[in-house]
Amino acid sequence: MNNMLSYNNYTARIEFDPEDRLFFGRIAGIQDIITFHGASVDELVFAFEQAVDDYLETCERIGQKPNKPYSGKLMLKVPLEIHAAVAIAAELSGKSIDQWATEALDKAAHV
Repeated sequence: MNNMLSYNNYTARIEFDPEDRLFFGRIAGIQDIITFHGASVDELVFAFEQAVDDYLETCERIGQKPNKPYSGKLMLKVPLEIHAAVAIAAELSGKSIDQWATEALDKAAHV
């Protein structure tokens, strides 16, 4: 079961509350807290998209920069041996470490 929704470059984790019989979610990857809920999948998707739109409109209205989910930069500290192995694997595949790592991380994240 996929428990995520994506819209306008924002992603939310979805859960279900059996007691209240509601789907609910919270946008992930930002510091501001944005939540939404719905009694059906259609209501949930609508509420999520409306929450993102409302967030962006509110930020614009009050002159605040909206939190962006991610910058695209990822800093990692790994043991020297792993760094060396990654560099060799990237070189042997004819790719930069960034290209090689992007493909490896993408593959691991979408298993």
